[in-house]
Amino acid sequence: MFTGIVEETGTVREATTEAEGRRLRVETGLDGLERGQSISVSGACLTVEAHGEGWFEVFLAAETVDRTYLGELESGSVVNVERALPANGRLDGHMVQGHVDATAAVQRVEQVDEDWVFGFDLPAGLEEYIVEKGSISVDGISLTVADKGEGSFTTAIIPETYAVTNLSEKAPGDPVHLEVDVVAKYVESLIEGYV
Repeated sequence: MFTGIVEETGTVREATTEAEGRRLRVETGLDGLERGQSISVSGACLTVEAHGEGWFEVFLAAETVDRTYLGELESGSVVNVERALPANGRLDGHMVQGHVDATAAVQRVEQVDEDWVFGFDLPAGLEEYIVEKGSISVDGISLTVADKGEGSFTTAIIPETYAVTNLSEKAPGDPVHLEVDVVAKYVESLIEGYV
């Protein structure tokens, strides 16, 4: 479980393809990493397989490559990084599982005074889980839906979020991972058959 409060960005230093999937080596300033721990890489929950001073390595199974854009990353790509929430940790964002629901595209990026407005595609099948002022995870970032339109939604980005995440690297057409609020999924599951 994650919070969607990105700790820092990391830079892909190596991306190698293997028969079973893909392996990424990410340069990061995070310390205290352990082999086997969960880590969110741009919103996808992965497992630290190796680490050293200033880096960690994860493996992308075929399912992860198929469902995310992580298989397209190359050396130099910037990713959002967050360690899993400890049991006694503080939930500052919202409950993020690291289970990517869809890959979407940035539609627009607009600076408004010191803030930013980002527009994103909203893939079919996710519309019912998105509500204005509700939570959504975009590339592992806990964001609030500012507006929802036909096949799209927007979010307002404060300068701190823009500065510490990979949103500062994004332009129209770039891919992002979306994870809708898990609470909406549970509510749907509970009322299924009653409506």
